Amino acid sequence: MSIRGAVLHFRTITKHRHKVIAHCAKAGILRQGLFHDLSKYSPTEFFQGAKFSTGKRSPNEGEREAYGYSKAWLHHKGRNRHHFEYWTDYDPKTRVLTPVKMPLKYVAEMFCDRVAASKIYRKNEYKNSDPLDYFLRAKAHRFIHPQTSDFLEKLLRMLSESGEEETFRFLREYLKNNKDY
Repeated sequence: MSIRGAVLHFRTITKHRHKVIAHCAKAGILRQGLFHDLSKYSPTEFFQGAKFSTGKRSPNEGEREAYGYSKAWLHHKGRNRHHFEYWTDYDPKTRVLTPVKMPLKYVAEMFCDRVAASKIYRKNEYKNSDPLDYFLRAKAHRFIHPQTSDFLEKLLRMLSESGEEETFRFLREYLKNNKDY
């Protein structure tokens, strides 16, 4: 890990966190935004992130290419409930690992996270359709509860078609008036 890599990674994750905080504020879940991704500053995640940081994609991809898995990602997804990968458990009837429907507030944070990540990695080329395009590219291979996937896709489509202002207004009102999706 170089000093340059550490600085680049620190800037990238901090910019991302600040964007998520701003998006969470727009969605009416500021408190969640303030605690978003704090584990990225832990040694397990930060040092690997700094080692594989390019500023153009997730450093977890580089770590996977080097080792066949990402220790940083395994640590991260186990501590951050806004990742659908956190929400798997063994079905008591089938005894098979199964996706669990995420609570609404974490789906909202996941939406904020995906929009922010697209903005950070796409920079000036960002379009409101980018988070949806990213989602759709891997949809067939994603291990996520169908209702969670459908609701997230609904939000991403709304963003792509109606823009940020309308989507965050909808999400804020939806969170205020609903406990579930």
